[in-house]
Amino acid sequence: MKTNVKYVALALLIILLNIWQPAFSQEIKKLKANVEAAPDSLKTHQSYIKAMGINNPELEKQYKVWMDKYPKSAMVAYSIAKAYLDEERPKAKPYLLKAVAIDPKFTEAWGGLWSDGERWGDFKLSASYLAKAAASDPSNPTYAFYYASSFGNTDEAKWRAMSLDVAKRFPAHERGAQALYWLATKSKKTADKLKYYELLHNSYAPEKFNWSASGMSGYFEILLAEDPQKAVALAQEMAKDEKSEKKQWSALVLQAQIVAKARMLMDQKNGVEALAVLNQLKLSKYSSFKTDLVLLKAKANELSGNTKAAYDSLIVTFAKTPAVALKTTITDYGIKLGKNEIVIDADIWRHLEAVSQVATPFNGLKRYLTPGAASLADYKGKVVLLTYWFPGCGPCRAEFPHFENVVKKFKGQDLEYLGINVVSKQNDYVIPFMKNSGYSFTPLEDVEGRVKGNLDNRNAAPMNFLIDRDGRLIFSNFRTEADSEEDLELMIEMLLTGKKG
Repeated sequence: MKTNVKYVALALLIILLNIWQPAFSQEIKKLKANVEAAPDSLKTHQSYIKAMGINNPELEKQYKVWMDKYPKSAMVAYSIAKAYLDEERPKAKPYLLKAVAIDPKFTEAWGGLWSDGERWGDFKLSASYLAKAAASDPSNPTYAFYYASSFGNTDEAKWRAMSLDVAKRFPAHERGAQALYWLATKSKKTADKLKYYELLHNSYAPEKFNWSASGMSGYFEILLAEDPQKAVALAQEMAKDEKSEKKQWSALVLQAQIVAKARMLMDQKNGVEALAVLNQLKLSKYSSFKTDLVLLKAKANELSGNTKAAYDSLIVTFAKTPAVALKTTITDYGIKLGKNEIVIDADIWRHLEAVSQVATPFNGLKRYLTPGAASLADYKGKVVLLTYWFPGCGPCRAEFPHFENVVKKFKGQDLEYLGINVVSKQNDYVIPFMKNSGYSFTPLEDVEGRVKGNLDNRNAAPMNFLIDRDGRLIFSNFRTEADSEEDLELMIEMLLTGKKG
């Protein structure tokens, strides 16, 4: 009986294939004819490529035929390049080069070479492609914005000047608002952040521009720490035009009023009432005000004469979200309690050890630059900075320069910097990326389906971890930006130095 069912199923499959193949063939012929009728139409190419499938070996053969048949059409080469580019595949590059050779003013092809170049790690070359994209069409706000942004890690003054120019030149476009948003977000000094957020608010109406609306959240949280009364005014203004059913800005009005009241009470040295007010505050999961709130509560406790409670609460927070500002205040309160720095350091370590876990080991991760495989056990006795990444990950590439700024300060010390690539289909990029970029991390290839335990990146990148010399996971789920490099430096230094008391 089972044999009969098997033969029936096979027969049905053959019948279906005989019906499907001619129909598919006819569809492909039709789409092919559409391309040949309009070889400069990206839309017709995209329909054909979608039907053929990006992995179909006949696809490239057909495009080689078309490039010979239409030698003056840059769109032919660009269309297959874009398909590979959208899939973050290394095959895109030669087709993009062919497109710009035919049409040196093909803005999107230069832009494609730029984004592809970033994945190869050749940042100098990719920057030159981006410059050509911007120069090929000065009226294009997208490439004007990205070209200005490209100087963010190499020439801060130029980045600021060019970003301001983008905002000035494109006052009705989201890219202008985006330029100011990133100026505010990435600035290291609070005064600069406030200046650019205010300019964003005044130049791009938040109700009309998404980047401005997003920026107001960051502006609000800085004002909450620096000037709660202004935070109240901003929240009230934003609440007037709020369309979301959740009424988030209406809730933030109350939040700012609570902080303003608490600050007033603390100015009056009334720590008890200030703490009671602050305890009413409920922050969202992603609020960047959390550290500020802990510091405010600690100050209220200290004003109430309960310096030990302030000290202990900051140590608990530091173990979860380490920051230089927290460490400085912990030290200040510790000294008031009659402790010296060795004792303070021991108190912090006592809590870190209590919440630390043995890092879930990994084994057999292929090394890209040298033969063999790596295991976590290979690095016992060293501090390990571990990041999950892949060449096509923009946020990963944005974070690498900040990691490098910190890691180079510990050159020659027992620090191992590892990067696990989580997208194996981008393997062809990895070795060139490492050689071209000059980045110092050791690249390893992840193994699909392995048990990651407490080193789980949750299918995300970047995701970062710090493991001590004994293989214990001490710090996790942190990001490093320009304004938080000193926090990473502190974490690494603590793990290299170890407990002093």
